[in-house]
Amino acid sequence: MVYKFHIPTAISRQTRLKELKGSLISVAGISGRKIVNQEGQELGIVVDLVCHWNEKETYPPLTGIIAKVARRKVWISSSIIERITPTQILLGNAKLDMREFKARSGEVCLKEEILDHQLIDVNGARVVRASDLYVALLGGKTRLVGVDVGYRPLIRRIGPSQMRKKAVPDSVIDWATIQSFGGEEGNKQLRLSANRRELRRMRPGELADLLEDLGRPERQELLNVLTPEQAADALEEMEPKELEGLLRESSPKEGANFLSNMEPDEAADALRDVDEKLREELISLMPKETALRVSRVLGYDEETAGGIMTTQLLIALASDTVGEIKERLNSFDEEPRSLSAIAIIDENGKLLYDLHLSNLLNVNDSQDLRTLMKPPATVTVNPDASLKEVAELLVESRSSSIIVTDSEEQPLGRIFADDLLDGLLPGGRFHFPRLLSS
Repeated sequence: MVYKFHIPTAISRQTRLKELKGSLISVAGISGRKIVNQEGQELGIVVDLVCHWNEKETYPPLTGIIAKVARRKVWISSSIIERITPTQILLGNAKLDMREFKARSGEVCLKEEILDHQLIDVNGARVVRASDLYVALLGGKTRLVGVDVGYRPLIRRIGPSQMRKKAVPDSVIDWATIQSFGGEEGNKQLRLSANRRELRRMRPGELADLLEDLGRPERQELLNVLTPEQAADALEEMEPKELEGLLRESSPKEGANFLSNMEPDEAADALRDVDEKLREELISLMPKETALRVSRVLGYDEETAGGIMTTQLLIALASDTVGEIKERLNSFDEEPRSLSAIAIIDENGKLLYDLHLSNLLNVNDSQDLRTLMKPPATVTVNPDASLKEVAELLVESRSSSIIVTDSEEQPLGRIFADDLLDGLLPGGRFHFPRLLSS
């Protein structure tokens, strides 16, 4: 199944469809129409139009058509097509190659592989469906010039044959703004050619919405072109049931990889929704340290502080200097928001203070962290505390996060405001920015 990225381009390209409006041929409309020779004799009917994808060609050229002739599907090269009208295809040569059609590398059947298939509009952060496709004569060749994602073409297609003769564009995207990606060439689909800068502009919540709207093959394709960090952020924003479905449809190795890049609390939430056998398999395939962090969260009820905490913590001794902390930060590979504060401990591992990183600004590198510890004292919560208790303490401390400690006051994890809101608000996840609490 082929699907696309909608990449914004120059305005001059966007106006091309207006110039071609009167000469557009509907792919849905031409399907089933007559193929005639110069004498007007009917040779067969149109089954599909085939275009060739080439990165150098903004508008893919038509290479030929698949026709039904005497109950056989045969190939008619574009070289013998004299003219295409909304009602028929006129050939300049009556000779037909009666061999069955076999797609060559880079060729795509427009009706079979694009029409009625899902497209990803990155600019609008939405999943749409190709209601119709348009070809037109451009630069001396018939080319694919636009895709219609409106509902009127659908109505036209189910109506009388006469309605399908004339192309009446509804919500059309210029093909110059479409770049494609899909599966392997062996499956007659296309490899990634989309500009990844457009993906980086999309927020995790928008990517999550796209993943939830796509089918299984499309989900995997989209995830494959995202960076591990992007994929993890998007998965964290998905609805629990949708995420569970994605983990089930992925291979155990893929699922474990997705989970390993998520924050421990988010990964634990996802694992709670799958059966025990799959959960154990996924954890066994995760890196040992990551699996330990996730398992620690899973050990607590999901409606307690321990169940929603992230175990990614930046911990330092009170005797560490500011300079030493800065060096550690330069090499730290954890999630950015886990670097929002430092859990300062003594030699026995007991939490002394929770220091926000902003306090390191304009401070001499030789100063130790103990000198930066100032009233009021850090508010903490035990892992078995209810979410209501966590909320009350978070409001009381006027902080964006709170440290979870064990019975010996050693830090176990941190709860951010957005994770607490996800746990408290009904109806599943809400798409809060991931750095909301940083």
